[in-house]
Amino acid sequence: QVKELVLDNCRSDDGKVVGLSSDFENLEFLSMINVNLLSVSNLPKLNKLRKLELSDNRISGGLEVLAERTPNLTHLNLSGNKIKDINTLEPLKKLPNLHSLDLFNCEVTMLINYRESVFTLLPQLTYLDGFDADDQEAPDSDPEADGDGLEDEYENGEENDDDEEDDLDEEVIDDEEDEDDDLEGEEEEDGVDDEEEDEEEDGEEDEEDEADDDLPRGEKRKRNVEDEGEEDPEDEEEDEDD
Repeated sequence: QVKELVLDNCRSDDGKVVGLSSDFENLEFLSMINVNLLSVSNLPKLNKLRKLELSDNRISGGLEVLAERTPNLTHLNLSGNKIKDINTLEPLKKLPNLHSLDLFNCEVTMLINYRESVFTLLPQLTYLDGFDADDQEAPDSDPEADGDGLEDEYENGEENDDDEEDDLDEEVIDDEEDEDDDLEGEEEEDGVDDEEEDEEEDGEEDEEDEADDDLPRGEKRKRNVEDEGEEDPEDEEEDEDD
């Protein structure tokens, strides 16, 4: 009942994948990336297989086996293999449902008119290396692999710059609020200090009043007269005799 099987990075035995047999007849997706595979000659009969990932191996030919073992294949990834000639791809003509083929990092991609030649050889293809014959990108292709990630990265960079500016604005606002809080705190402290000073002055005046109450009545009167700057009665009599 297994429909998807991923064997990536599992080293093959002499170019063969041990344990992969026709018992997996319901497989629809099989991935064997970087398993040191030399050819596809040992693939079992997988009539329901739709997508086959074979990138980063050492396959150089023998693709006719795919038409025999995986007749309903729609997606084939041979990126990073040893395919050098366009003619090596000719057996894929026998896969009528093959719509997508990837050959990234294969030497064949360096040939002149590579794309035109492949589309001519395999007319059933819709996408080659993630793009159709009119250079329109496949909807499920990887933007980073196709090099379009640069534009997205630039846009993301602008968004990040905007986010940083917003963060700076928020920090400035926070700093201003903190300064206002500090000023308010200082004013409150000044108010407290003023109140304490007033209380101390009031306390000193109360102490003076209490001291005056303790003195004899005559002495209190005398001190008050001096404080008010009035002349002493005895001084007035002396002035009259003169």
